Amino acid sequence: MSTTPKQAAAASLRPTREDLDAVALDFDGTQTDDRVWITADGAEMVAVHRGDGLGIAALRRARLRVLILSSEVNPVVSARAVKLRVPALQGIDDKGSELLRWCDEHHVDPARTLYLGNDVNDIGCFKAVGWPVAVASAWPEVLPYVRLVTTVPGGHGAVREVAAWILGKDLIP
Repeated sequence: MSTTPKQAAAASLRPTREDLDAVALDFDGTQTDDRVWITADGAEMVAVHRGDGLGIAALRRARLRVLILSSEVNPVVSARAVKLRVPALQGIDDKGSELLRWCDEHHVDPARTLYLGNDVNDIGCFKAVGWPVAVASAWPEVLPYVRLVTTVPGGHGAVREVAAWILGKDLIP
């Protein structure tokens, strides 16, 4: 299958491994489809895309720092971060300032950081990094703050799509 000129132009705007040192990810609405199931006892459950886990593992193998940054405090986020072997910062009201603090603490240039988000509470992060990216299902209010938008919505492989942009289509070593 051949690439159209429009597809080729879009691909040239995407970051590669040489452009980045870190990838920071929102959780709800980015790694999930923004829905939550609540059981009778009040426990929350969400669905995540297994391909996103593969993408995160590939980013880690490429020696990129990966961070989950969430305004919610939820055991689901903690469990997913443990499984993916990445740090998660939760309960963050000012995500942009926290992301800049994390970058400083880990000697990461924010200009060489990609942030993937979906909602207005991500605007501070979009403004803080060199590579602000929204998922296809992002709220329209955030689109003026991003450089790129994925082709798939949050919870449906958007993280894997971004990993493929960065590392190339073949994520398996």
